[in-house]
Amino acid sequence: MTPIGLLMDISQSFAMTESQTGIMITVYAWVVALLSLPLMLLVCQMEMRRLLLGTMGLFVLGQLASGLALNFPMLMAARISVACAHSIFWSIAAPIATRLVTRTHRPLALSMIVTGSAVAMIFGLPLGRIIGLYAGWRMTFLTITATALAVLLYLAFVFPKLASDASFSRDDLPKLLRNPVVVSVYILSVLFATAYFTAYSYIEPFLKIVAAFSDQGITSTLMFLGVSGLVGSFVFSHFYNHFRYGIIRAGLLGLVIPFLLWKAAAGGAGTMVAACLVVGCASTLFNVTFQAELIRHVPMGAAPVAMSIFSGIFNVGIGGGTWIGGQVTAHGLLPYIGYAGAAIGLVAAVYCFTAYFHFLGRAGESHQKKS
Repeated sequence: MTPIGLLMDISQSFAMTESQTGIMITVYAWVVALLSLPLMLLVCQMEMRRLLLGTMGLFVLGQLASGLALNFPMLMAARISVACAHSIFWSIAAPIATRLVTRTHRPLALSMIVTGSAVAMIFGLPLGRIIGLYAGWRMTFLTITATALAVLLYLAFVFPKLASDASFSRDDLPKLLRNPVVVSVYILSVLFATAYFTAYSYIEPFLKIVAAFSDQGITSTLMFLGVSGLVGSFVFSHFYNHFRYGIIRAGLLGLVIPFLLWKAAAGGAGTMVAACLVVGCASTLFNVTFQAELIRHVPMGAAPVAMSIFSGIFNVGIGGGTWIGGQVTAHGLLPYIGYAGAAIGLVAAVYCFTAYFHFLGRAGESHQKKS
């Protein structure tokens, strides 16, 4: 996420356009998409503590290389190494969290992961942008390096050994992919991510050029967007078990409606910030809800691999959305980027409310009981 708030500065450093440097986000996402499953199958039998620490170590090295990159190809290579760490981390984070708690506390554990991500959005992206504005984008990556190293050292002292559940093998993969509920979760994840990142990847130039926000206003808006993620996490942890179908609907409609109003909302600072808040809440709500849906419908031993596919497919959507947003921007249609995201989001909503709910019914879920 960090480069999203630094696209303009990175572009200036390498004498490139924003749409050209934006390909860095696309490539990052596609690397995660391609490597999540192969890497997870490769390391799924490793002891979880060792795997987590090794993943964090790779993340630290990748961020350090990003800050020291002398040219754009070097920066791209560094981001690819970070993408490899990303691939493994988001495959194991949710399964580890749910294994450390009782079944009744799993929604809370998942919401805490998303809360951590939301806090990172609140402070990480805006602070990264502030550091970039005043000390250069390289210092942003070096600051992340130092912070991640501190986290790595902390985990080395406090994280317990947690044996890997090696009950899943490559021979079990076809069975997993024959589950229509699981496949539907993957379809929805790629559609949602594509819709969201079509507009979000270019939120900085949209706010600056279309909404006429100042640099400080952009930073504040990104921070508010992160705060809204906390709201989404709160809603999930308190209402998912009782109003599951309503939560699913809210996550999708909360994306489509604000994006339809994206251009109109840019006419006023208050309406633009409000639209961003709703989108941020919906994004968090969708992400944590469908991670919970996935874990709910796969065996515990298959959860890390299932999550690796989820992460990979979600990043296909990120890459696709960033590419679509780049095309919209490159053709001078930046003010209309919200419509592009809304159109894709509407496809996701229609699929969810028809096919996904249908497959849940066939799997024995009661719409009335869960809504």
